[in-house]
Amino acid sequence: MHAPTEVWAQIKGIFSPFSGGMFCILLTVTLLSAIIIYLVLKTLWENNAQRYIFVYLLFLVGMGVVTLFSVSFTVEIYFLFFLMISMFFLFLFHTEIKRSIWNSVKRTNITASTAATAKMTAVTARADEYVTNIVKAVQSLSKNNTGALIVLSNGNLPKEIIESGVTLGANISNQLIEGIFIPKAPLHDGAMIIYGDKIQAAGCFLPLTQKDFPKEYGTRHRAGIGVTEVADVSTIIVSEETGIVSVVKRGEITRYVDSEGLRAFLKEYYWKEFNAEGRRA
Repeated sequence: MHAPTEVWAQIKGIFSPFSGGMFCILLTVTLLSAIIIYLVLKTLWENNAQRYIFVYLLFLVGMGVVTLFSVSFTVEIYFLFFLMISMFFLFLFHTEIKRSIWNSVKRTNITASTAATAKMTAVTARADEYVTNIVKAVQSLSKNNTGALIVLSNGNLPKEIIESGVTLGANISNQLIEGIFIPKAPLHDGAMIIYGDKIQAAGCFLPLTQKDFPKEYGTRHRAGIGVTEVADVSTIIVSEETGIVSVVKRGEITRYVDSEGLRAFLKEYYWKEFNAEGRRA
C-alpha cells in the first residue's frame, strides 16, 4: 500500500508538465472518459434506473481510491476497469439505447417530412391563388369578347421581347389583368408576360408564326403560336371577335378551352415553375 506522501507524489505527477504528444493523449482520454460517463448517466436517468447511478459512481470513485493507494493497481488497470464497468451498464440497457436511437432518427425524419410537407402546402396554396386569378380574368375577358394574349414564361424569353413592352413586376390579380386588356388601354394590343408569381411585363410584341393557319386566326393568334416556336413558353389567347379561349404549347393550339381545362393548363405550368430547382418554393 502506498504511503500518503507517495499518493501525493502520484497526483502531482499526473499534473506535471507534459510534452505536446503526452498532453494530447491525456486530453483525448479525458474527453473520451467524460463522454462515456455522460452516456451511462444519461441512459440510467432516462430509463428510471437512478438507483444504479449511485452504484456506478461508487464503483468509479472506489476504484479510483484503490488505484491511488494500492501498489498493484495502476492507472492503466483503472482505465480498463472503468471501460468494463461502463460497458456493463450500457449493455444492461442496450435495447433501450437502440430504441432511443431509432426514435431519434424517426423524429428527425418526421420533422423533415413535416417541414417539407408544410412548405409544399404553402407553395401549392400560392399557386392555386395565381391560377384562380388568371382563370377569373380570362373568363371575364372571354365573356366580354375582349382580346387578350398572355405568355406563361419560364424566364427564358429573349430580352428583346421583354424590352418591347413595359416592365411591371406586379403581383398577379384578375383586376390588373382585365385592366391591361381593356380596349383602347395603352398596353391592350401587346402581350402580357407572366413569370411565376409576377406580371413581368405588358404590351410586348411577339414573333408571328410562319405556318399556314385558317383565316380566323388573326395577328393575336399568330403571335401566340409564334412565340412558343422560338421559346419554351405557353400562351393563353382570348379572341376579340368570338371570345373563344385557346391555349398554345410548342406551336400546337387548342381551342374552345373551358375554365376547368384552363385551370389544368395553368396548374401544369405552376407545378413546373415552382418545382424547378426550388427557386420559387
